[in-house]
Amino acid sequence: MSLRGLQDKVVIVTGAAAGIGRATVRRFAEEGCRVAAWDLNAAAQAEICREVREEENRGLFRKMNVADAADVEAAVAEVVDRWGRIDMLVNNAGIVRDDQLVKWKDGAVAKVMADDTFDAVISVNLKGVFHCARAVVPHMIRSGGGVILNASSIVGLYGNFGQTNYTAAKAGVIAFTQTWSRELGKYNIRVNAIAPGFIATEMVRSMPEKVIQNMVSHTPLGRMGSPEEVAEAYVWLASDASSFITGTVLSVDGGLVPGT
Repeated sequence: MSLRGLQDKVVIVTGAAAGIGRATVRRFAEEGCRVAAWDLNAAAQAEICREVREEENRGLFRKMNVADAADVEAAVAEVVDRWGRIDMLVNNAGIVRDDQLVKWKDGAVAKVMADDTFDAVISVNLKGVFHCARAVVPHMIRSGGGVILNASSIVGLYGNFGQTNYTAAKAGVIAFTQTWSRELGKYNIRVNAIAPGFIATEMVRSMPEKVIQNMVSHTPLGRMGSPEEVAEAYVWLASDASSFITGTVLSVDGGLVPGT
């Protein structure tokens, strides 16, 4: 039984196959939601379908690409056809393609960030959020309201070496959040963002131990966060417990102090 009043609410979670997205899918399922889990990687489909109880019509998995507007529209239509509405959207999907803007070596340009490297991250991490929100909002308006939750990052607030594309996208997500909260509040649609710090996802755990320890050293709580802690923040922001909160960015970062 839901402790947050989310029983039978319909939620879409993008980037659902692993890490924060996977933890978020589980957490909303625990709350009794009907969960549409979207991801381009279908490797975890069978496990996710069990977790969201697809056989009981409590959830579904769809392989899809948020960077493809037509794919998003079709996926949204599938959710509405199945359950009649969409109450919550968690825009979690994202990729990383790191490189320096200009790498200078021995008095000359050794390498630059390529256009396709920049465009790939913007297409998924920024335009994908736009595609999903644009497709979902009309259905939320028709049903009397909803909640949109966007995945930003601490690097969207403070920047980060080698991540021109990623930081631009995550800063843009914050601007989306603040703009949409103004535009959509009159329709009882709340829009908020979460800015995770260093979270112990599969990708982060694969990094060299020295890099991980450096991350931890910048975090006052002295550890990385867990995907489940970010998922809990999403659930809280989706619930009526945060009913007067919109247009904000919630940092889930252990008190991270950049640059120290």
